[in-house]
Amino acid sequence: MKVEPFIDLKDVKSIRKLLKDNPRDRLLFIMGINSGLRVQDLLELKVADVLGVKVGDRITVKEKKTGKENVLIINKEIMDAITGYVAAVAPEPEHYLFKSRKGKNYPLTTFAVTKAVKTWAAALNLKGNFGAHTLRKTWCYHQRKTFGVSWEVIAKRLNHSSPAITRRYLGIQEEEVEEILMNTI
Repeated sequence: MKVEPFIDLKDVKSIRKLLKDNPRDRLLFIMGINSGLRVQDLLELKVADVLGVKVGDRITVKEKKTGKENVLIINKEIMDAITGYVAAVAPEPEHYLFKSRKGKNYPLTTFAVTKAVKTWAAALNLKGNFGAHTLRKTWCYHQRKTFGVSWEVIAKRLNHSSPAITRRYLGIQEEEVEEILMNTI
């Protein structure tokens, strides 16, 4: 089943606020909507991967799904979330960054992230189908709509092999299609 992005920036802001007392989930949300990486790749990160990073630093990740290398660049939002998380939790460097509460040192599962995203959406009374992939799709949607990034650049970032795959991530709304029909030439 296809999931949707968080389209309204006020909803994104509300989720950030909702997670202010949960540093791990706040970091996951912020990293997810600011990186364009798949959740399964974020879940592989260890605390040591982010200790001592600065804004602009690059972290190389190997995509689980494709085996290709990709990069996570630390922007200001991600840096602030990392700083807050490390200060609040004081995690062990060898632990997973998004550690499950089950077991000694296991990462969250994609299923657990899906449950969390659904819980956040429900807390805001958002209607729609949301899940772990909502974070990646939110990044795509806002790169296109908020920042005007071309679909070609988004496709390159996502490591997609075909434009058809990228199109599913862009979150094009029916109203947008109808809007362009009002353009005169």
